[in-house]
Amino acid sequence: MEIERKFLVRNGDWREAVARTKAICQGYLDRNETFSTRIRILDNSTATLTIKSGRAGLRRLEFEYTIPLADAEQLLELRRGALVVKRRHIVPTEEGQWEIDVFEGENAGLVIAEIELDHEAQRIELPNWLGAEITGQSQYYNSSLAERPFRTWDTSSAGQGDHAP
Repeated sequence: MEIERKFLVRNGDWREAVARTKAICQGYLDRNETFSTRIRILDNSTATLTIKSGRAGLRRLEFEYTIPLADAEQLLELRRGALVVKRRHIVPTEEGQWEIDVFEGENAGLVIAEIELDHEAQRIELPNWLGAEITGQSQYYNSSLAERPFRTWDTSSAGQGDHAP
C-alpha cells in the first residue's frame, strides 16, 4: 500500500539539502479508472514494471517488479502517450524523505514534491519551499502527464502559480 502526499514546489530552496539524484524515464502501457501499468527505467541501468490502483487520494495499491533493462526498452515502444522524463532529487528529513521531481521534455516547468507516509494521519512538517497541496488531483499523476503533458495546460486559468523549480 502506498500512502503519500504531493505538493507543487514554490522555489528552489530545497536544492541545498539534496542527498542524491536519479534520472527517470517512464511510460504507460495502460491506464483506466481502475489501474495503471508503468514501465520505468532508472539511471539508464535498472527497470521496473509497476501496477497501481487508479483511485485518487492518499492511499493506493502499488505492485512493483524488477525487469530486465532490454525488456523495459522494448516495452516502452508499446507505451500509450508521451514518455515522462524527470530528475528525482531526494531530500532526507526526520519524517522520511521528500522526493522532488523536476520534469523535462513535454512536462518541463513542472516541479512536484511528494513524501511517503507510514499512515494516513501521520503529521509532517511542511518545508517553506512547498506550494499548494495536490494530493489526489489526478491531473498531476504521471500517468495523466503522459496523456496530457504539462506544456499543453492553460496555466493562466489553471492556478498553477506554484510550480517553479
